[in-house]
Amino acid sequence: MTSMFETVLGDDFSRLHPMLQKRFGVSLESGYAAVGTGMMSSIRRGPWWTVPFLWIGWFRNILTPDVGENVPFRIENYPYRDPFGRETGTFVREYTVRAKPTRFDATMILNAAGDRIIDYLGTHQHLAVDLDLSVDDDGSLRLRSDAQRFYEGPLAFRFPMLFSGRADLTESFDDETNEFVIALEIHNRTFGFLFGYTGRFTCEFPAATDAPERLKPVRHELRE
Repeated sequence: MTSMFETVLGDDFSRLHPMLQKRFGVSLESGYAAVGTGMMSSIRRGPWWTVPFLWIGWFRNILTPDVGENVPFRIENYPYRDPFGRETGTFVREYTVRAKPTRFDATMILNAAGDRIIDYLGTHQHLAVDLDLSVDDDGSLRLRSDAQRFYEGPLAFRFPMLFSGRADLTESFDDETNEFVIALEIHNRTFGFLFGYTGRFTCEFPAATDAPERLKPVRHELRE
C-alpha cells in the first residue's frame, strides 16, 4: 500500500518537493517513520475570549492556550495498524513552554472509500475531521480541515463549527537550510483567529512498521 497521502493526492503527489514526498510517504509498506526536531519561532493565540476554546482542547491534547517564541519541539510520524486493522499514521507534536509538556495528538487513516484522509484528534479520538489536501506551485503541501464529527460511546453527531475552528496548515522545504517549514492557523468563523504556529525542523527517517505505545491514542474510534 502506498502512503495515504499519495493515494489521496494521486498524480499531484509527484508535484511535492522530493523531501515532502519522503516525509509524507510514511506507510507500513515504506517501512520507515519521520521524526522531526526543530524550533517553533512563534506560537500564538487569539484574544482573551478565545482562551476557553483552547483550554477545552488542552485536556485532550487538541489545542492549547500556550504562547511563546523560539520553542524547541518534536514531531513524530509513525505507521501502525490499529485494533480494527486499519493502517494508521501518528502526527504527534510536542513542545514545552511551561513545566508540563504540551502535545497535539492526531492519528490519520484513509477512509473506506479511499479518497479522503480522516484525522482523529486528541487522546481519545473524540473528533474525526475530514482533510482537504492540495499541492501548491512551489511544491509545498496544503492541508485544510473540513467537516468534524464527535464520537463518544453511543454519542455521534456533527460537531458544530461555532465551538470549533478550521485549520489551515502549509508545509514546505527550504533547500538553502535543508529544513522543513511548517505554518498553521486555526480560525473560528465567529470569533476569528484562535491559534497558530510557525516553525522549522529537520527530519530523521528511522525504520518502523509500528508506533511506540506512547504515541497511540488511549481509545481508537471505528466510526469515520
